[in-house]
Amino acid sequence: MAWTYTTLKSTIQDYLETTETTFVNNLGVIVSQAEDRILKTVQLPDFRKSTTGSMTSGNSYLSTPSDFLSPYSLALNNSGYEYLIFKDVNFIREAYPVAATTGVPKYYGLFNETSFILGPTPGSGYSVELHYFYKPESITTASAGTSWLGTNAESALLNASLVEAYTFLKGEPDLLQLYEGRYQEAIAQLQKLGEGFSTTDSYRSGAVRSMRA
Repeated sequence: MAWTYTTLKSTIQDYLETTETTFVNNLGVIVSQAEDRILKTVQLPDFRKSTTGSMTSGNSYLSTPSDFLSPYSLALNNSGYEYLIFKDVNFIREAYPVAATTGVPKYYGLFNETSFILGPTPGSGYSVELHYFYKPESITTASAGTSWLGTNAESALLNASLVEAYTFLKGEPDLLQLYEGRYQEAIAQLQKLGEGFSTTDSYRSGAVRSMRA
C-alpha cells in the first residue's frame, strides 16, 4: 500500500506496539532519518534534476542548489556546451594555485556542502547547466502528506523507519536484526529498479529473465 505520513506513523506505532509520548513526538525525525538512509544507499532516476545558472568572472566558486546531494555533470556554455571533469579539491588547488589565473574552467570539485570549486578561475560569466542527484521533499513536510518513496518504495520506507524507530526505543537486538534484514531485502529490490531496470531497455539488453531451478 502507498503511505501517507499519517498512515505510516500509525503503522510504525502498531508494529512496535507503543504510543509513548516521547517516541510519538520524535516520529518526524525518525522517518526523516529513514528517508535519508534510503537516498544515500540507492540513486533513483526519479531524483535527477537539472538546473541552470552562471559562473562569476574572477570567482573560483559556484554555489550548489539547496536540495543538492551529488553531481552527475556540470557543463558551461562556451559557444556550445563543454563538460567539466570532476576532480578532487586538492588536484584543482595544485593545478591552479593562483586563483587570479583565469580562463575557461576545465575541472570542478565539491569544495563543501554548498559550493563547487572551479579550475581555472572563470575569466567570464559563463552560463552553466548542472545535472544532479537531489533530495526530494520529505513525506513529513509535504503538504499532501505523500512522497515518491511513500508511494513507490513502501517496503523500504516502512522497514527503514522501523529500524530507526526500534533503535530509538533501544529494542531487543534480535528484533532489530529482523527489521534490518527486511530493510536490506527491500533496498535490494529498489536498487534493482533504480540502478538496473531504469538504466537500460529491452531493445538494447533484451527482456529481463529470472533464473529458476
